[in-house]
Amino acid sequence: MRLIRGLSHLEPLVDGCVLTIGNFDGLHLGHKAVIEKLAERGKALTIPVVAMTFEPQPLEYFLGENAPSRLMRLREKVLRFCRLPVDDLLIVRFNQYLADYDAEQFIEDVLVKKLNIKHLVVGDDFHFGKARRGNFAMLKDKGKLFGFDVEDTGSYQIDGLRVSSTLIRDALGSGDLALAEKMLGCCYSVCGRVAHGDKRGRTIGYPTANIQMFRRNTPVNGVFAVTMTGIDGREIEGVANVGTRPTVDGSSKVILEAHLFDFDKEIYGRYVEVHFKQKIRDEMRFQSLDELKAQIVKDVAEAKAALCSRHDCNTYLPGDRRAGS
Repeated sequence: MRLIRGLSHLEPLVDGCVLTIGNFDGLHLGHKAVIEKLAERGKALTIPVVAMTFEPQPLEYFLGENAPSRLMRLREKVLRFCRLPVDDLLIVRFNQYLADYDAEQFIEDVLVKKLNIKHLVVGDDFHFGKARRGNFAMLKDKGKLFGFDVEDTGSYQIDGLRVSSTLIRDALGSGDLALAEKMLGCCYSVCGRVAHGDKRGRTIGYPTANIQMFRRNTPVNGVFAVTMTGIDGREIEGVANVGTRPTVDGSSKVILEAHLFDFDKEIYGRYVEVHFKQKIRDEMRFQSLDELKAQIVKDVAEAKAALCSRHDCNTYLPGDRRAGS
């Protein structure tokens, strides 16, 4: 897959392409179905399959700290796209210039002249351009004028529910990891590099691997039974806390701290993936470190029981190119 960072680095596609546009947050089963369908169209026309996405996501630009939590960071999204039948991933910087871009001009300048699209797939509620004037109907009309087909993404349902990033976000927020897993096609996971922390966990007998979330907010919060991959090809079980550590320092930064069972290697700097299997409890403030330690003992026992009782779900190893959501 070729990664294209910005419209300025996009050279005209002489032979054309098939294209889909969206945030693709979480790259859930609905997204996967759209991309696989688009790939079939691209194969039939013998032209590249292109996905266009935005960074930051539009609502993050407009709402800032009040924007919905992300399911994945950009790097995670790129890694997931590498496992899908996409030839080019075009990442467009969302800024005021793009927000003010005239919708008709965007179609002509970008979609037609640069991308030379032959087939476009977007949601029927897709809006773009200045004052959000651009919509599905406009794309259909312009498609007739410039010679490209426009198709809506359709509705992908599981158990009568329309799969969406919003619904997954809600499921994670309420602790329903099983529902989120159904819609994602795999356990919800977070990728990141293990960083040095304050080493406080070691002083109470529970050393942790610390991963900075680097997000405005997060869809998960609390204590979870987890596994970690990215270390020697192993899947290591553990318990993790996602939050601001109110008992220790009450930081405003969200941190993921994972205590791995029967593991004592140094893994600082390693890029790992933490898979959330089951929620144990919400994050709590304790009156002392002794109370916190007593609770951790209970959390570890509950996490081990949860991991022992559940069947293993589909997981990814960072860099693995298997198809997935």
